[in-house]
Amino acid sequence: MKILIAGGAGYIGSVLVPKLLDRDYDVDVLDLFWFGNHLPEEATIIKKDIFDLTEDDLSGYDQILFLAGLSSDPMADFSPSENFISNGAAPAFLGYMGKRAGVKRYIYASSCSVYGFTSNELYDEDSPTVSNYPYGISKLQGERAAMQLVDDDFSVICLRKGTVSGYSPRMRLDICVNTMFRYAMANHEITIDNPAIWRPILSVHDAATAYIRSIEANKDISGIFNVASGNYTIGEIGDLVKYVIKEELQIDIHLNIKHVHDLRNYKVSSIRAEEILSFKPQHDVQAIVRDLIRHRDLFSDFDNPNYYQLQVFKALKEK
Repeated sequence: MKILIAGGAGYIGSVLVPKLLDRDYDVDVLDLFWFGNHLPEEATIIKKDIFDLTEDDLSGYDQILFLAGLSSDPMADFSPSENFISNGAAPAFLGYMGKRAGVKRYIYASSCSVYGFTSNELYDEDSPTVSNYPYGISKLQGERAAMQLVDDDFSVICLRKGTVSGYSPRMRLDICVNTMFRYAMANHEITIDNPAIWRPILSVHDAATAYIRSIEANKDISGIFNVASGNYTIGEIGDLVKYVIKEELQIDIHLNIKHVHDLRNYKVSSIRAEEILSFKPQHDVQAIVRDLIRHRDLFSDFDNPNYYQLQVFKALKEK
């Protein structure tokens, strides 16, 4: 099977691509390589903008994965216009062109951010999507455009991912568990802005598994699926990061608890993904932290701007 992964050199792609190669898939990665190239040599790389693709470029692929776009609320808030282009228009265009080229399945990287603020209910894929922020709105736009393309010959799977965390060769230190780990190791302190807020956490390895299950799903399956390794309050995540670091490294961590108002609060059910895609997460927060500890020497320069999406994005915009 021949697969094109748009944005495949990023945080998730750098974990997913080696797993796909190990399964003997023919993988091409389309990316602008803002954060460098951490992919295996066996992966074919294509440095090209999505909007420059033609039908001929996409002919011959069996499936396309969209992992591209702006990947966080801070990036979306910094440039709302580019956010809507990258997360709304780009996946719509790529899915449309892929379908015209004869591609059979399109997989879109969505986000649980589409849910916005919920009232401590466990949300499934049929629950209201009420995000009022650029990132969540744009991810929902990308979803709707992709799902509009579904027919008997074109399958679309949209994965609403929880907050992805854990070690990747293309490392990030600006996402929930990873950020707590960074400050715990550097300052022996974790600041918890609001311990009551809920977040679905997704191990980057479980994220890769979710994409593999989507690629290998029956050809007739289409739909939107929540995928998370588990639901946690921010306060609980801080406790778990502190506990694992103490257990593994004998370092005492202080928790600085605040009560800052946050308009993002959601926990999700992944039952549909389990029942239809056979997605079964294997990595809880403790496992994520232990994986970070094992690889900590590979990202020990915590001030490296490449570990922070917004810093790189701002630098690119200033050129």
